[in-house]
Amino acid sequence: MKNLQDRFCWYVPPKNRENSGSLSPQEQYRRIVGWAGQARGTNPDAFDAVTAWLLEAEAWSQEELAENRRVLMEDIIGRFAGQTRRLREELDALAPSGLVNMAVFDTLDRLEEELAGETRAHELKEAVGKVFADFSAIRDRRTRELFAGGITGSAGTDTVEVFGYINFLKDCDAGVQWALFMPEVVERQQEGFRMELFEYRKLPAMRFIGIEKDVTQDAPGQPEIEKLQRTLDAMEGYRSGFDCDALLMHHFGRGVDVERCHLLWGRFMAADAPVPEGYAYVDFVPDYDGASGMPYLSQFAYAEFIGDPDAMHGQEGFDCDAMYDVTRNTILAQNVRIPYPEKYWTAEVFPQGFRKGSSAYLFSVDRKGDEKLVEKGAAPQIMGQEDRGEQSAQEGYRCQIQR
Repeated sequence: MKNLQDRFCWYVPPKNRENSGSLSPQEQYRRIVGWAGQARGTNPDAFDAVTAWLLEAEAWSQEELAENRRVLMEDIIGRFAGQTRRLREELDALAPSGLVNMAVFDTLDRLEEELAGETRAHELKEAVGKVFADFSAIRDRRTRELFAGGITGSAGTDTVEVFGYINFLKDCDAGVQWALFMPEVVERQQEGFRMELFEYRKLPAMRFIGIEKDVTQDAPGQPEIEKLQRTLDAMEGYRSGFDCDALLMHHFGRGVDVERCHLLWGRFMAADAPVPEGYAYVDFVPDYDGASGMPYLSQFAYAEFIGDPDAMHGQEGFDCDAMYDVTRNTILAQNVRIPYPEKYWTAEVFPQGFRKGSSAYLFSVDRKGDEKLVEKGAAPQIMGQEDRGEQSAQEGYRCQIQR
């Protein structure tokens, strides 16, 4: 496939240091953030094109194999490595200005590791090592599948049989861009409301107990919801410590493209809480068990909002609704992992009960290795939230809720 590398949106630094010096720090950072927004709209499809191209490697001639090795290792991976070095140099120089979202440096570290073939994905290490050592290994079917992965789409969330090395590169590239432009997106999305509190929590094992209801119905006013509240109130000895009414949403650990959103009205209870007859439950544990689906992780981002309730729940211009998007985008800006799809769940929280409406949000995270982040605090003022022009937020993790 000719000129595959041209499908990517590459960062082009100022032509020379004199031009760079004529820009203010704000202008320099705006330039980088502008590139990130453009790349987010272009690179996902370019990575999918690389995957599709590599999956055809079995049919390549010996001459094509040699040429295509050059394209991948030099024109794509090599160019990404050079771009990452340049970004790091420019961002390092801008860091003292206070403009830079410092989470971006961890994303650059991760991308550089993957570009060097030092993948963190244990199941891919052997295949990646073989291809980097001898590109002809790509002809082996299993090695090729593990290296190329599958087509995950422009949002990066489409379900694939094999999540391969190129998919990991695609995610790492997205992480760099999210860290650069998401702080601005989060600020811009808060119109008519604001996020007053944001923190990460890791709770002991617990059990969510509730009833399944169609969210299109006016559930909080229905008799069965009132009965649910009375039933859970009576289970005084099984409180979890997070005792608010909540609407849990999940996909059984599968992609949103293959599994509808399941809705459960209820509360988080103690892990050993008995399940009343006719009720459903979902279990949560503090640490990853290596399997998709339940039990989910009792790790989550917690966000509280104040302002116009209609604005908080607005859907126009959002992937799901305002609270969902602002919570998710804050997580992405901080380079914290969302365990999609295997342990992905979210919840609307009703601090004063279902009748008063929701004004807080929970979003599943997996914070292994993220201990450097502050555990609790007010809504984060992420570095680099100055007005830097309009950038389009691309979809990260979607919910499929029909309201």
